Amino acid sequence: MRVPYGWMAEYCDPGLDPDVLAEKLAMTGTEVERVVVSGPPSADNFVIGLVTAVEEHPDADRLRVCTVDDGEGERTIVCGAPNVAAGQTVVVALPGAVMPGGMKIKKAKLRGVPSEGMICSESELGLGDGKDGIMVLEDGLAAPGTPAADVVPISEHVLELEVTPNRTDCFGIYGVAREAHAITGAALAPAPWEGESVEAGGEIDSLVSVEVENHDLCPRFTARAFTDLKIAPSPLWLRARLIASGQRPINNVVDITNYVMWLTGQPMHAFDLDLVPSGALSIRSAKPGEKVATLDGVEREVSTDTVLVCDQNGPTSIAGVMGGAVSEVSETTTSVLMEAATWNGPNILRTSRDLNLRSEASSRFEKQLHPDLAERAQIVATALMVELCGATVASGMVDVAAPLSESGPIRLRNGRVERILGLAIDTDSQTEALGMLGFGVEADGDDLLVTVPADRFYDVTREIDLVEEVGRVNDLDKRLPATLPSGSGRVGGLSRQQVLQRRAEDSMREAGFDEIVGWSFTDPGETERLRLATPDSRADAVRLSNPLSEDQSVMRTTLLGSLLGAAGRNRSRGAGRIALFESGRVYLPAGGFGHGPLGGDFPGDQRPPVNEPQHLAVLASGTIDPATWDNDPAAADFFQIKGVLERLALGLGTEVEVVAGEQPFLHPGRSGTVVANGEEIGWIGQIHPSVATAWDLEETVAFEIRLAELLKASPLGEETYGDFTSFPPVDRELALVIANSVEAASVLAAAKEAGGDLLVSVTVFDVYRGDQVGPEEKSLALRMRFRADDRTLSDEEVDPIWQKIIGAAEALGGKVRG
Repeated sequence: MRVPYGWMAEYCDPGLDPDVLAEKLAMTGTEVERVVVSGPPSADNFVIGLVTAVEEHPDADRLRVCTVDDGEGERTIVCGAPNVAAGQTVVVALPGAVMPGGMKIKKAKLRGVPSEGMICSESELGLGDGKDGIMVLEDGLAAPGTPAADVVPISEHVLELEVTPNRTDCFGIYGVAREAHAITGAALAPAPWEGESVEAGGEIDSLVSVEVENHDLCPRFTARAFTDLKIAPSPLWLRARLIASGQRPINNVVDITNYVMWLTGQPMHAFDLDLVPSGALSIRSAKPGEKVATLDGVEREVSTDTVLVCDQNGPTSIAGVMGGAVSEVSETTTSVLMEAATWNGPNILRTSRDLNLRSEASSRFEKQLHPDLAERAQIVATALMVELCGATVASGMVDVAAPLSESGPIRLRNGRVERILGLAIDTDSQTEALGMLGFGVEADGDDLLVTVPADRFYDVTREIDLVEEVGRVNDLDKRLPATLPSGSGRVGGLSRQQVLQRRAEDSMREAGFDEIVGWSFTDPGETERLRLATPDSRADAVRLSNPLSEDQSVMRTTLLGSLLGAAGRNRSRGAGRIALFESGRVYLPAGGFGHGPLGGDFPGDQRPPVNEPQHLAVLASGTIDPATWDNDPAAADFFQIKGVLERLALGLGTEVEVVAGEQPFLHPGRSGTVVANGEEIGWIGQIHPSVATAWDLEETVAFEIRLAELLKASPLGEETYGDFTSFPPVDRELALVIANSVEAASVLAAAKEAGGDLLVSVTVFDVYRGDQVGPEEKSLALRMRFRADDRTLSDEEVDPIWQKIIGAAEALGGKVRG
């Protein structure tokens, strides 16, 4: 919301520098993003001048040599405008003046003729398009030498407000002026609609009729009729205010609707009454497949939830969003139907989103305006239509309104403000503060009965809201004493889950992986590129109701897409080594948690709308380990990424197993399921070539796990400690030939069970497939360590255990390799 300071000061002049007022507004709840200047950065060196003579340039057909009286004498200015003439009152930029684009005016020679300044056009002053040449003021409007800022609204400071959705009053200049009045104490002029009213009925009934189909969608529709008007450009002062507000002047009628909206906060729309058959309008919901041609020249198909304003021939505008081309005001318009209506806020918001069409009107209506604002707007617009368009007003107003549910006054109990704020504010000061904000206040014993004004009707509904209003305009930032919160003296700390999660993330950084933070939003096509399909819940992404873009319109169901996207961008920029990880949430719809190892499990009646588990995903492409002087680095493969996973688990004091498993996006035969404590917690493997190609990657490996389940398997934080033993271990190695179908994890599990307490570790250090074993066999080399805490083990003690381990392997179909 752009607020021209001079326009606001017409109703309340705080007498403060705009930046100071901006700070005060921000400290009382009305955020000011910035203070900018509309037009030249400074009004210095801009004066009123009188053109006393104009001659042709001796060396240029399109230039004129003008003599201009600037109040201190005459000076020569070379001008290229075709409309310059003697006797004109103009704005002159003297040497030293700075134009809106930053250009500084200097003395110069143009084709050999000295020029000491510039005669300004509207566009050069930021007051219009300047297509007709220089700006010519009324004769005798001001004497030569008068500062231009006293006559023309140049160098206007503008406050750019970030208005919160509840403060619909601050979507109007007068509402901001009242806010300035409350926080500075400066006088507030009466509202331009104050003391006026318009009765329903009258002459207008013979010109206009309105029928509202659903009052829930249109609580109030008002219309007035104007005849014998003349379409023309708006006067300079109005155009300047609209331009400073960010609006483009069009003609006097359309400019009046925009001016009134900016002043009162109530949008309006003008129809060419002669283009509305019989002056009859109906407000109804759209029919299936119905289309509307809007003022921006686009024909739009609207849904049945959209509210339309229609004439006897069909739709004329999209209610609350944008007018239609059918009854657009043009240069030939002589009669106008002026609409000021109230619409259902959520419906306007939904329509605006569905059509991807936002306007200044929809941005106000969607926050829900009070029906009383419609009559205010009609009062202000009527005065301007008569003044600026020479219109004849048809008496009365069409007013189709549903009964308004009146809410009684809100009681503000004595002492309540002090109990809530911790600051004593006496009753008289509370009354004054609320009165300055536009509330009606009456004493009821020691309490106050407060009536809420129409433009705060949907914002202030409870006693606590009144406490906030009183507090925010009473310099809380200066008056509230600084105190520390009461407490037991305990300091904050991290939960066990947070400590372990940080340890897991630190472990990945220590392993040489770079952390990324990906968007929670993603492209709906990502699931297809990952080859995910129903019934896998990861294929059913949660869709956003108001996405930033189509490419970010659904919530991610896996971290893999973020990692692949980051890896692809790094590879496209020449990165040879890509090692990334991400710790973040994924979003799975309720009812589909059971599909795949990353689903999760909730009882049916306890499922949240969206499951948001914390995942950890790791990806590598290219090389992981750096090259050495005598060895080129190996490309990342399944076993390297499995080693990273095992390192992660080891750092958490637990173990994981990788068993056979498949995922749609993984290479068949080079993939597995990650298991911890007997529970599937994720997947690991090489990315399927077709998936990698979709992100312009070559061989890539990755894993993704449910972090909470891995942390649950960790004993850290609940450790028990034992003495360190000085007795040496017994290390042995065993080579087994076993079928390819038997997983190494099964062999390790059998060895651990057979080895008992004295077997402290067993690992696979080599796998062989080739001519020395059968075509469907492999050779696993196991390294085992035996140790006792209280003695040095002898071969006689280890041999029986060794034979039990061999027996367990043979039970799986293995045999000792000779």
